[in-house]
This record gives sequence, structure tokens and C-alpha cells, in this order.
Amino acid sequence: MIKKTLYFGNPAYLHLKDNQLVIKVKDGNKEISRPIEDLGVIVLDHSQITISHNVIKALQDNKTVVISCDDAHMPHSIMMPMEGHTEQSQRYNIQLEASLPLKKNLWQQTIVAKINNQKLVLQKLNKSFKRLEVLARRVQSGDPENVEGQAAAYYWRTYLDGFVRDRYGDPPNNLLNYGYAILRAIVARALVSSGLLLTIGIHHRNKYNAYCLADDIMEPFRPFVDLMVHNMFKKEEMESFLNIDSKKRLLKLPEIDVLYGKHTSPLMVGMSQTSASLFKCFSGEKRKIIYPKII
Repeated sequence: MIKKTLYFGNPAYLHLKDNQLVIKVKDGNKEISRPIEDLGVIVLDHSQITISHNVIKALQDNKTVVISCDDAHMPHSIMMPMEGHTEQSQRYNIQLEASLPLKKNLWQQTIVAKINNQKLVLQKLNKSFKRLEVLARRVQSGDPENVEGQAAAYYWRTYLDGFVRDRYGDPPNNLLNYGYAILRAIVARALVSSGLLLTIGIHHRNKYNAYCLADDIMEPFRPFVDLMVHNMFKKEEMESFLNIDSKKRLLKLPEIDVLYGKHTSPLMVGMSQTSASLFKCFSGEKRKIIYPKII
């Protein structure tokens, strides 16, 4: 079942009744309810939102990701349950015991999948993409030559003429930032549900980062955001601004169709295949992470 994403950008009171999220808009008498089990992501983007503790507990039991935004209306924090799997401790130990050669191999797979999806983005945009095909074949275990960086340099200058990818740069960097933040939450949710420890990555090792594994695994999914943003940015100049309409479009990310082998799946549903396959690589059951392709 496709989980829904709810965005709250106005004052509201959220409480629980009969396992339903009840939404009451401030200064209004009308109440709207949504089944908790249908919710995958909730975005809180207003300082006057009140949410009851019962709602928080019910959302965590359902493994719903709750994203809180800062004063600039950008995703700032993620709330998730501490335990996401019945074999939590055992799976942590298996992950922690993963060898360095295995992690390097998994990172190689991840970067190849990312570059191949970047190639598909350029192909869909009728841009030159052959260079990325060559680079994808050059990725070695652990990517010691930083082929990822070489591919990114070519990809971004081809993606939009004169565009420079910079977190604090001109639009559509702001749209990319927002989309990536939503994507990070979706990936983190799937990894926790598979009983994996977010802090321990296969490549990222920043001691200040509690989401290293999510930042690793989201790499091949970034091009899905890139394609959405490109279509928004080129369609209408006003959509270069991070407004309610552009946020609504980007919050459709969990619902977009992606290709797993010969089958399509909504991104959020398919993400569980990726996280489950990653654990099987750690446990020795499989040797390859299952990543989707752009349709």
C-alpha cells in the first residue's frame, strides 16, 4: 500500500481518536481525520502546530517519519522510532561486523547505480550522456579514483546550462535541497524498518552525522529528485521559488514510479526492497544491493 505524505504549513491541532489522526485547523470548527496506518511521512512547517503525545506514539508505532522544519521552512529534524525490527540487536551486530572489503564493494555498487541513473536523467532530458556510461564502467571497489566526483562535475554542467550545484547557491539549488531532505527521511525510514543502524555507513564516516548509512544509500535515488526539479524549474520560472506549490510537487516523491528489474513500484514501497537487500548483503545471503532505475 502506498503511504501518504501530509504537509502542515498553517496553524493546526493534531490529536488522536480511534487510531485516526484528527486534524483541526486553528480558528476553525471543521475536523479532518486520516487513518494512522495510511501515513508514511508528515511534514510540520509552522510554529503554531500543536501535536499530542498520543499522536507521536501512534506515528512511531506505524514507523511514520515526522519531519520538522526550521524558520527558513527547510526540513530540519527527523523523528523515528528507536526500534524498527524484532531482530534489532542481532542485525546491528551483523552490520557492525561487516568487513571493509564488503563495504567497499557495496559502495562501488552504489556509485555505479547513481551514475547510471544520472545518465538516464540526461537521456530523458535529451542531453549528452555517453560520458557517464564510460565513467560508470570505471568505478572500482571503494571508488578510490573518485569517479563519483568526476561524474557529478559532468552531470551538473550538462543538467542545466551554466548551473553550479551548491547547497547555498541560486535556484534550483533550493528545490534540490528540499527534495533531498524528503528523500533522506524516506531512506532512513526504510533502513530503520530493516533493523539497520543509521549511524554506521558503508562510506560516509562523519562523526557529526547520525545518518551516515542513509546518506550512503540515498545516492542512487538523488537523480529521481533531480528529474522532478528540472521539470519544475523549466516549466515555470516562478517554480524556482520554494513555495507551497513547489513543496506539494516535491512531496509527491514517495509516490513516483521507479523500476525494480522488470517491475514498477512507488518509490517509498520499493525502498524497502533496497534496505532489505542491503541487510542480506551484510548477512552474506546476497552479494548485490537492489537499486531502482528511472523509468
